[in-house]
This record gives sequence, C-alpha cells and structure tokens, in this order.
Amino acid sequence: MKTWLPTSTAGSLPKPSWLAQPETLWSPWKLSSEELLAGKRDALRLSLDDQLRAGIDIVSDGEQTRQHFVTTFIEHLSGVDFAKREIVKIRNRYEASVPTVVGAVERQKPVFGEDARYLRQLTSQPIKWALPGPMTMIDTLYDNHYKSREKLAWEFAKILNQEAKELEAAGVDIIQFDEPAFNVFFDEVNDWGIAALERATEGLKCETAVHICYGYGIKANTDWKKTLGSEWRQYEEAFPQLQKSSLDIISLECHNSRVPMDLLELIRGKKVMVGAIDVASHAIETPEEVAGTLRKALAFVDADKLRYGAAAAPCRDRQTARPERRRRDYSSRAGGKVRRGAPVIFPRRFTLSSVHFQSGLLPALRHVAASGRQIARRATALHSGNSASRSQG
Repeated sequence: MKTWLPTSTAGSLPKPSWLAQPETLWSPWKLSSEELLAGKRDALRLSLDDQLRAGIDIVSDGEQTRQHFVTTFIEHLSGVDFAKREIVKIRNRYEASVPTVVGAVERQKPVFGEDARYLRQLTSQPIKWALPGPMTMIDTLYDNHYKSREKLAWEFAKILNQEAKELEAAGVDIIQFDEPAFNVFFDEVNDWGIAALERATEGLKCETAVHICYGYGIKANTDWKKTLGSEWRQYEEAFPQLQKSSLDIISLECHNSRVPMDLLELIRGKKVMVGAIDVASHAIETPEEVAGTLRKALAFVDADKLRYGAAAAPCRDRQTARPERRRRDYSSRAGGKVRRGAPVIFPRRFTLSSVHFQSGLLPALRHVAASGRQIARRATALHSGNSASRSQG
C-alpha cells in the first residue's frame, strides 16, 4: 500500500545526555574505548526506537555515532592530517580551524558499513543514510596537496561512491548527500559541483537525495540569514541543473525560512522533501502549521512526489534537547495526518511525560487519527484526478 506524504528526518538527531552533552556543538564523547563503541550502538538503537514509536516512515541512524556530519567521515580517510590545522573561511561566512589535506585522499575501509548493517538488522522500515557531499567536504578543509577545489571534490566523489555502494549493500534504501555549500558557491555548483555529486551516486540502484539548507547552530549562520533580505532565492541558482540531474530527491529548508515556495516549480518532476519543522527555533509547530507548509508545497510538487522532514536541517538538531525534539516530531506527524490522514513518522524516544501532551498535541493526534482515512481517500482521489488531467493535456 502506498504511503502518502512519507516522513523522515533531514539529518542528525539529539544524542542521549550520557553519550554527549545536549545543545552543544562539537560536544566531546562522555565515554571511551569499548564503552564508547557500545554506547554509540545503544544510542543508535534508542534513536530508532524513538522514530518507530513516533511513526516515522523512513528512518535513519540519527547520526548517533558521529560528532560532526562532515569531519567524522573525513577522519577515516588517509591523506588528511587532523593535527596540522589551518584557519579557513567556511561557506565564505566564518573562520574555523580545520585539518589539512597533505597527500592523496583515500578510503582504506568502509566508514559506516557496520552501523548500517546493525540498523538494518533492527528494522524492516526504509532506511535513509546521510553522507557529506563533495563540495561541502572540500569547504571544511585546507588543501595543501591538490591545490584545486575541483580536483579534490572529484577525489572525494570517488570515495563517497565507494562508501555509498557499501551502504546500499548493507540494506540502505536512500542515500542522502548533505550540500549546504550549494547555497553559496553558485558558479562552482553549476560548473562541476552537481556533476561531482552525480559521480558520487554513479551505479547506485537505491534512491539518492541531496539536502541543501542555510545552516544553523552558530551566530555566523544566523547573522548571514539576516543579510539575505525578504526573499531567500539561493535555491534558484542550483535548481535548474538539479532538475536535470540523476538525483532522485531534493531535500530543502522551507518552514519559517524566506524561501519563496514557487521556486519548487523549478524542480517539478523530482521527489521533494520539504523541511516542515524549524529547528532554529524553540517554538513547537502546531499540526496545522505543518499541514499549512505541506499545502503550500503541493501547489508546486506533484502529490505522489512530496515527502516531508521532521527537521529542516542536519546542522543544528544534534544540539536540540531530546524532549523538545520529541514534541517537534509529534507535531510533524500530526501535521501530516491533518493533510492526508495516513500514519506519519518521527524520531526520538517517546513517553507521555517527556512529550508534555498538555500542549494539546494529544487531542490533535486523536482528531487526525479519527479523520485520517477520509483525508487519505481525498488525497488519492485528488492525485488520480490530476494524473488524468495531465494525461489529457
């Protein structure tokens, strides 16, 4: 049976407080050695349990075994010296101390293969796995070897392709590449960035996605957003080429951003994952707000191609406290039910006490559950009618 408006998360989920400090960027691990390995597995299992309890359709590892969505992958490659650090400007936005590329970059062994196989053993749900994209990887390093952003990106693309094939063999259904750099380096994106990303997906039979956000979690990102004006049109630069690309899914930041929703028309025909939860705010979206975001997107995305995210970005949710994350997830799920009635999906361990259902979400969930079948039938009828109209046109 087809799932309408399947839900997933965009990227990382909050880690348990016994593993890493909540709401802290680059939080060090609280465990070590064998205890750390076991703790990461426990956290992965808890993250999955949260998602299943919440009803998330497409689950993930929640990036529970990683400190950072980019550098954790790079740590496993040869040719990069983490002791030799340089100051670079990341995303043309803020300075940071980063490791140095000192030789040919190579992947000596699979990075996330074991974690993916473990997750696959735990669930029959579709799995989405996030990897950093080539352009975002090169923008998080100092290159003292290739001395060419493009050359290094192509090397990373080959390495990512090796890792992606390993993940596919482990049972992953969707591989997502995180490319916040696509919102900054527009000429490079169109000259070789999208092509490098396609090289990373070459030969894959599973679905592929690219996630492009505006960044969260640090003052430099929020300050930059304030300079973008009343409309954020950065997606307009990459969308035409992405529409022509071999990538299956485009994952975007939407809710509470200033992105004009009509830009989605530029990627008509692609599957689109709409960020329906704003992780930059501590305010919890109501189910009606989530449904409103989806309704706006449906004006520009075919109903059978719309997915939505219980998070708007991979960059900040690792810093969110777990109880807040749970409330967000249930709002998102309820919003999907308001829109189409089918079961929705969310992350994080859920108990009535931690979710604080005094907020009114429980009555909302009961209401949408009761009316769910009726809304699903209407969505099916609407899609069938639209398909007939297009075929006649």
